[in-house]
Amino acid sequence: MFSACRFPVALFVATLGIAAAFAPSVAWADPDPVDLIEKPYDLDTGMTSRSISFENPTGAPGQGGQAASNLGPGRKGSPNRRLGPGETIQLCDIEGPGAIRHIWMTTGGEQGLFREIVLRAWWDNQEHPSIECPIGDFFGFAHSEVRPYQSAVHSLGPSAGMNIWLPMPFNKRAKMTITNDGEQSVWLYYQIDYTLQGPFPARTGMLHVCFRRENPTTLKQDFILLPQRNQRGRFIGSVMGIRSETPYWWGEGEMKAYLDDDTDFPTICGTGSEDYVGLSWGVQQVQFMYNGCPMNDKDAKDHAFVTMYRWHLPDPIVWLKSARITIQQIGADKGYLETQDDWSCASFWYEPVPSEPLPPMPDLETRTKNLMEKK
Repeated sequence: MFSACRFPVALFVATLGIAAAFAPSVAWADPDPVDLIEKPYDLDTGMTSRSISFENPTGAPGQGGQAASNLGPGRKGSPNRRLGPGETIQLCDIEGPGAIRHIWMTTGGEQGLFREIVLRAWWDNQEHPSIECPIGDFFGFAHSEVRPYQSAVHSLGPSAGMNIWLPMPFNKRAKMTITNDGEQSVWLYYQIDYTLQGPFPARTGMLHVCFRRENPTTLKQDFILLPQRNQRGRFIGSVMGIRSETPYWWGEGEMKAYLDDDTDFPTICGTGSEDYVGLSWGVQQVQFMYNGCPMNDKDAKDHAFVTMYRWHLPDPIVWLKSARITIQQIGADKGYLETQDDWSCASFWYEPVPSEPLPPMPDLETRTKNLMEKK
């Protein structure tokens, strides 16, 4: 049985294995990532550990903790910063090759904050970002509503201690920013833990994340989880948020994965929305390593507010040429019927760079409208 901490590392192995299978032969300098967990006594990793925070914004060796507080130099002088309305802060700009192994972040504020603040990341000097997502959804929760839970990808504390463990390799450069699109100034704390190491194969998959929301969805049109991608890749999964517009059951829609030469019909077709996240007979508030539902609320009129997730770690969805993944908008009330509900998703996948631009991210009003609104 694999442990919870091992699967992000196993994902790294599988992701790089896909690249190696289709890339030209390349001298491999990276250690076996599973060995990092299973052989903690092995000191021959070929990696150098680094970390970036406001206490060491460049990650340079011997440069951390130099700022002074009222206690003196080096005594917790710069743990955080105010992120003002409309402000963008650079979180990191790292010269590769290397891999971001873990990101921790926290902040606090009014309802909607976690949809107002946006994280972006660029790999290997690509002009457009490969990651563009509100921080709440990026760190595993929809509706800007903090509910503590753990999965193989995220862990979330009761006071918005946000963690992501997916490896993020890069060869030339890793740049990451955070932007406050809201009207409130907030305190921001963060830490990016990474390693410097030998180069990755030229066609290694790099992490991509995009955010989508339709409020409401279009009648008889499937909601898109993974937008059309036109080179090889691997789908990791989605964090989905649902706010139903009616009191009846919303989740009969089937997940569909259109891979490579698929046109009208998919290669992978599920059996229902709760089935897709590994549950049954409706959704229940549970959390597992690869599937779960951290939030399952209802208002006074029995309308649902749901956050659910599904991670394709031991059961990969991979493609060679192209892919798109959708989920139908179908409910049930004395039989199946077409629905129009409020759906959002943060979807995660790996593909090489250069890659096509992400679809445009919804604007602030679209991202924040009706968050946890009790009808």
